[in-house]
Parts: sequence; C-alpha cells; structure tokens
Amino acid sequence: MKIVMPGGTGQVGTMLDRALSAAGHEVVVLTRQPRRPQDVAWDGVSLGPWAEVVDGADVVVNLAGRSVSCRYTPENLRAMMDSRVGSTRVVGEVIASARRPPKVWLQMSTATIYAHRFDAADDEATGVIGGTESGVPDYWAYSVEIAKNWERTQAEAATPDTRKVALRAAMVMSPDRGGVFDVLSRLVRLGLGGPVAGGAQYVSWIHEDDFVRAVEFLIAREDVEGAVNLAAPGPLPQREFMRVLRGAWGVPVGLPASRWMAEVGAVALRSDTELLLKSRRVVAGRLADAGFEFRWPGWEGAAGDLVRGARAARGRVGRPGVRVSGGRGWLRGSPRP
Repeated sequence: MKIVMPGGTGQVGTMLDRALSAAGHEVVVLTRQPRRPQDVAWDGVSLGPWAEVVDGADVVVNLAGRSVSCRYTPENLRAMMDSRVGSTRVVGEVIASARRPPKVWLQMSTATIYAHRFDAADDEATGVIGGTESGVPDYWAYSVEIAKNWERTQAEAATPDTRKVALRAAMVMSPDRGGVFDVLSRLVRLGLGGPVAGGAQYVSWIHEDDFVRAVEFLIAREDVEGAVNLAAPGPLPQREFMRVLRGAWGVPVGLPASRWMAEVGAVALRSDTELLLKSRRVVAGRLADAGFEFRWPGWEGAAGDLVRGARAARGRVGRPGVRVSGGRGWLRGSPRP
C-alpha cells in the first residue's frame, strides 16, 4: 500500500514509518523539512504540490500538530489548536478534491478528550467528554476543546469516498529517545519515579507494537469508522504505574513529589503538569468489540519489554533500536532481546 503521513517526523510518526516501511508498504512523509527521498515538503496549512502524493494513495495517517511537550501558555495552546485544526482542514480539502481519493483517512486525536475522573473507565460509548470538571485548572478545558475541534474538522470534511477514523490515542510507549517512556525512565533511574500528588490519577498507555498493530487493523477493517480509543486494557493509578516501571528497571525506590514539586519540575522540563496530574482512565471498547487482541494488555509485561528494548538500543551506539510491527523482530539482523 501507499501510505501518506502528514506530520510523520515526530516520535509516533517515526515509529509508525519504520514499522510500515519494514512491512513492505510505501510510506511518504509530509514534513516542513524534507531530508529523505520519501519526504515531501508541506507547510501544514496551505494547498501545494504535496497534494499530488495524496491523490492515488491508499491511506492517509495525519499526525500533524504542535507537540504537547511544552509549557501550556496561551500562545502555545493556541498554536496547538491552530496546527491541528489547520492541518486537518487542508488534508480534508486535498482528499475531497482527489481524483482517486484514499480509501481510509486515519486522523490522530487524543485520549485527553475524556474527563479527569477516577470512578470508571472511559470507552467510546459511555466515556465522559471533559471540559466541565470542577476542581481542575481552567486551561484543561482548552485541551479538551483542541481535541473536539480536531475531530470535528475531520468529521465535517466532505470526503464521501474515504472512510474516516479518529485515533483517540493514549500515551504511546516506545524505547526511542525523547519519547514519554524515555522521559519517565530517566526519572526512575534518577530515583525520582515515585507517586506525584498522591498518585491516584490514572495513566492510560499503549505499547508501540500494539499501536502499530491497531493502525494496521483499522486500515483493514472497512466496517470501523469514527472515534476509536487506542489504549491498553490495563490503565493504572500513577503510583502503581511508576512502581511497575521502577521494578522493570531494577530501581527499588522513587521519591514522591507533591503538586507544587511537580509544577517546579514541569517548568524545568519545559512541560506542563496536566500531562502528570490529569486522570486518564481510558479503554479501547471499539477495538475489543471488533476483535482486536492486544499483545501487551498489561503494564508489567509491556514495561519489561520496553526496558529490554531501551537497554539494547543504548548498547548499540549510533544504532537506535528499530522494531518491526507487532514485535516480530528487530531490523538489521539484530536479535530481539
């Protein structure tokens, strides 16, 4: 298949690109800074020659949008909104005008669309959309508005010949440098991987192998459209999540952090505490109903596999670990640890 990935140079895009390419697909990445033959220039806002690679493609997976790894200032929040909505709108316009439109358009979204809650898990049918919770910072509601507008823009695109799926993804766990797993692992190895603000808030996650497999599954399943949660069946309270991760790294203790300490740390890391403090208890109801089986349903097994991958990658200087989709092996002849 020919798969076009707008915004495919981030952590998730890089992971998906290598897995789909290794599986034999032709992957074209739309990026502001093309560096490889398979990269095509675009600005994420306006129509241009890049539209030619969408016409005749089999699949579009739109991952474009400003990174959430930043301080949630008004300017950055607006940039998140504009980059997501603007890129989704122009992708929709190109698909709508294509002579041979792609069969399916997978649009990145986020599990942050659900409410901050502890009492029950959120699936697509019964989950509570956030934005009206009490006792949380006002700007958390803006994050939900970003997600809602992101999905609405895709849903309103006039693409009758293209099936549309919005990927409400939890945190994608990969051993790659700079990803969320790498950041959490560094905190663990520094002895800082303890509960934050009590640690009762839930963490939803998905192993990279299952993320790739879910994307492949949704491409193949012509009967699935609309919003789909991409999250492992086992969300955990943050204190338990970090305890398991410490065990995987062989680190016996992790210092706890209060809310104000988390605020200080977030400033130092140029990130935001919403990523740490919002309770995301999300499960993949529609994937389960469609028959998808997670290879890594529990965090203990997933964390152990990711730690082995991270250690293997660190042992190959200049050769980051490259997984094949579905955990089928490692590229370049390297044995899977």
